[in-house]
Amino acid sequence: MCGGLFLLSGVVLLAVNYVLVRSALPPAAARSISGTMTMPGQPGPGLPDAVGTGSGPEVGELTVVSAVRTYRGGVLNTLLVQSGVAIGATLILALLLGWVVADRTLRPVQAVVATARRLGADNLDARIRLPGPRDELTELADTFDEMLDRLAASFDSQRRFVANASHELRTPLAAQRTLVEVAMGRPGAEPALRELGTRLLTMNVRIEALIEGLLVLARSDRGLAVRQVVCLDEVVETVVDTHRAVAAEAGVDLRWERTGHDRSARPPDLVWGDRVLLERMVSNLVDNAIKYNRRGGTVWVRDGRDPVLWVANTGPPVPSSSAVDLFEPFSQAGRGSRGAEPGAQPGAGLGLSIVASIVRAHGGSVRAVSRPEGGLEMAVFLPTRESA
Repeated sequence: MCGGLFLLSGVVLLAVNYVLVRSALPPAAARSISGTMTMPGQPGPGLPDAVGTGSGPEVGELTVVSAVRTYRGGVLNTLLVQSGVAIGATLILALLLGWVVADRTLRPVQAVVATARRLGADNLDARIRLPGPRDELTELADTFDEMLDRLAASFDSQRRFVANASHELRTPLAAQRTLVEVAMGRPGAEPALRELGTRLLTMNVRIEALIEGLLVLARSDRGLAVRQVVCLDEVVETVVDTHRAVAAEAGVDLRWERTGHDRSARPPDLVWGDRVLLERMVSNLVDNAIKYNRRGGTVWVRDGRDPVLWVANTGPPVPSSSAVDLFEPFSQAGRGSRGAEPGAQPGAGLGLSIVASIVRAHGGSVRAVSRPEGGLEMAVFLPTRESA
């Protein structure tokens, strides 16, 4: 737009200059000119003229008029051509200089945009810290940094509260479980007391699982303090072997498709992260697939490259709209259609939320898709490193 305004201003200036120069030049049809004028290379009075129209004063008068016209046309044409070239060259130079100046001026804004794109609820440590003289842009960047400091402090305070509250609740729950077990173990305890104790222990186990889930969720939301190279194939193998007894008790066939078993054909998947959290992620996915299944159903587990982990199970159909909300904490989406088998221990509602938090902490993503024949497919995508 600035280039267009500059071009319009140049055209207006050229038009004004053209009108002024044209008015300052002698008129082309001056019939009041008297006498004769000998032009260089042309015959004088009384000689045949250049065009063969006669001789005398009229010839000299016509010669002057023709010369004036030629002079006016040459001056005006030269003015238009040279001014047009000058305006074009100046326009190109102005555009180049404007692009350079705009790039230098907008570079701080680009830094603000890049920092804002890197930010997330679990990654608030990025700051702009714009150098340079104090102006509107540096003041905007400093204000943005101060806002990020307040947001980071608020998020950290919330996570510390969840972690501390969950940790402090462990002690009274352990004491409560001990008291119930002692009361149930007394000789001559009535059947009603034993039934009440069994219910209390069941509720106690669920609350302990909830607190443990909150602790893991708070830890994963804080990000990864320490990273190491983790072989995801070994983690999946450990989790599958651990859950075989649970799957057999639930009447579910647990199958592991060992795509990474042949190490010569494909190198193992190496993830730069926390092994404990990754093991918890795989364990929650497998446990969820076993729990929300049917007797005689199947759970498939496959590790690969894209996605790095794929877990699918049979079971009741899950609406596609509900599958999107399964990763929210305490979400009841689809619980009515995918409830656990009768008699199974109910979950705390944090299993898939912990999975999503761990995946985000490792810079990946997780996706849940409903299977047309019933059940779910869980796909985990994580950045991997090539094995040496």
